[in-house]
Amino acid sequence: MRDVSGIGRTPLLTVRLRVAGRWREVGLKLEQFNPGGSVKDRTAYALVEDMEDRGLLGPGHTVVESTSGNLGAALAYVCRSRGYPFVAVVDPRTSRRNLDGMTDLSALVERVDRPDAHGGYLQTRLDRVRDLLASDASLVWPDQYRNPANPRVHREQTGPEILRHGDGMPDAVFVAVSTGGTLAGVSQYLRMVAPECRVVAVDVRGSVALGGPPGRRVLTGIGAGRPSAFARPADCDEVRHVPDAEAVAACHRLRAATGVGVGGSSGAVLAAAARHLAEHPDTGRVVCLCADGADRYEDTVYSTAWLRDQGLTDTAAERPAFDAALLA
Repeated sequence: MRDVSGIGRTPLLTVRLRVAGRWREVGLKLEQFNPGGSVKDRTAYALVEDMEDRGLLGPGHTVVESTSGNLGAALAYVCRSRGYPFVAVVDPRTSRRNLDGMTDLSALVERVDRPDAHGGYLQTRLDRVRDLLASDASLVWPDQYRNPANPRVHREQTGPEILRHGDGMPDAVFVAVSTGGTLAGVSQYLRMVAPECRVVAVDVRGSVALGGPPGRRVLTGIGAGRPSAFARPADCDEVRHVPDAEAVAACHRLRAATGVGVGGSSGAVLAAAARHLAEHPDTGRVVCLCADGADRYEDTVYSTAWLRDQGLTDTAAERPAFDAALLA
């Protein structure tokens, strides 16, 4: 990858989770330390580079993409550094932090408000992207949902980083699913060099990214209203669906105990890891890929008013199955 500008080489922080009465060490791969604040920085660079390499993107072009938030912020950063205008097609769930980040980088924001047939906004955003493409020949769509550059960057970069931290081979790696590119790429690498490492895909209830019945979901950055074009059954050893409330509770539990703030998808990953450790006490070291930090969720996941509006304040039945502490 050319001109990565500090993307990648994110830290792995080891924390202790108390699961089923036993303290366990869990590695958190903190993608919030990418320059744009999320794992999508890697994807954005790969998509733009791929379009340039194929001669589809150059002077006079404008990039347009559908995004729930993080990829839009990342593409705004990458496009500005490469000199391309950028149009982000977003929806009402996109956080204020991500919207501000896009506009601060001169992105044009197009917002759709009509839910699709699954109650989400993915298909509505895609329909708007196609309308824009039909109306302006200068627009170029990287298509994060089908472009093989998406999983490739995680196969070539994110996966190898997980094994380079010097803490030994993990027994299991937990990865959240949205487009499925991160899961597919990380899994492909681990299947090649560490087939004994279990790959656990983490989704939210109501998402159909990896199958399952569609339903209401409120978290961004995880889940999808249609099946992933990248992730295949062979890409994971296990799929865990986590309720929104449990993911939110895990975020709050981690930050209160350790001071480490992560986004909603990372809360789902932590909750899934705790469940796995409780059910498989012989599992050794595990790694959770944490896609982003708390900074872009202060008005949602960490907002009492938002939680109340979403019916997520009473989480007694969905409390995470762990206590947490920083590794001494």
